[in-house]
Amino acid sequence: MISDKKVLITGGLGMIGSTIAAILVEQGAEVTLVDALIKPFGGNLFNVKNFKDKVSVNIADIRDKEAMKVLVRDKDVIFNLAAQVSHNDSLLDPFTDADINYIGHLSVLEAVKNFNPTAKILYSGSRLQFGKILSNPVDESHPLNPLTPYAVNKTAAEDLYLFYHRAFNIPVIIFRIANPFGPRCQMQHSKYSIVNWFIRAAIEDKEIRVFGDGDQIRDYIYVEDLAVAMLSAAFNDKLTGEIFNVGSGVGTRFKDMVTAIVKIVGKGKIKFQPWPKDYLNVETGDYITNITKITTSLNWKPDTSLEEGIEKTIKFYQEFKSFYW
Repeated sequence: MISDKKVLITGGLGMIGSTIAAILVEQGAEVTLVDALIKPFGGNLFNVKNFKDKVSVNIADIRDKEAMKVLVRDKDVIFNLAAQVSHNDSLLDPFTDADINYIGHLSVLEAVKNFNPTAKILYSGSRLQFGKILSNPVDESHPLNPLTPYAVNKTAAEDLYLFYHRAFNIPVIIFRIANPFGPRCQMQHSKYSIVNWFIRAAIEDKEIRVFGDGDQIRDYIYVEDLAVAMLSAAFNDKLTGEIFNVGSGVGTRFKDMVTAIVKIVGKGKIKFQPWPKDYLNVETGDYITNITKITTSLNWKPDTSLEEGIEKTIKFYQEFKSFYW
């Protein structure tokens, strides 16, 4: 029963963490949120406004070893979602990326090992860990060939989780996430969730830049579907040490995603332009998630189409945009 569980969510004030928290609160869990509120990563206290009295919020950094020693104690499940979120920024400042996306997660794992080794931890990795895509749809056996420090550190952290599982029997679950979008996401910049950034541009009737011909294919997953998948994995007592690719399982051309946003919003302009050199260097090629393993193991499937998710996201920001930009 989720209602009697104690749950810790790092990155808990971000889009994914706060969405998970909202579901847990509704089901009666005891929820503790940890977020460093480092700009521009996306933590936002407004994300928990509707249930702030039902959660414990700690402004803390996963790199703070002493804080983690206290916060992981007595928790049944830990969603370790805290991260530096921009793969482009990791090229400019690889030290910060490594400090948060690798050392920070080592800090949490050590605290769990020493003070709460039975806690189940879910780690949020990225589809960018695969690098150049060799074949679609991409299943869990696809080779990992990360192209940026962000993807390198995500992969190294994944290896850390697997090591702590093997060496210390700590129960872990690893997700490699496609392109999430939806309500509660930051709207200040384009470094995380390009769908959300384009929704802002359309709402403001601005120009939306599409690199190349826009035929590149991506897999976009609505945040509530992702949250349900994470909860299903974390609270499945039979699953541990498993890696899951998670996405919608549907490939969408980039220009079709943008066209859908402009059509649904009823504003915005699309402009095609050449790829910047720094983007070309990290372009992975088309990506579609093979969700066979996760749907089979968890009896889960995404419920929200791209168009439905865009509609819900637009409605959310039309009501609350003053809290996000």
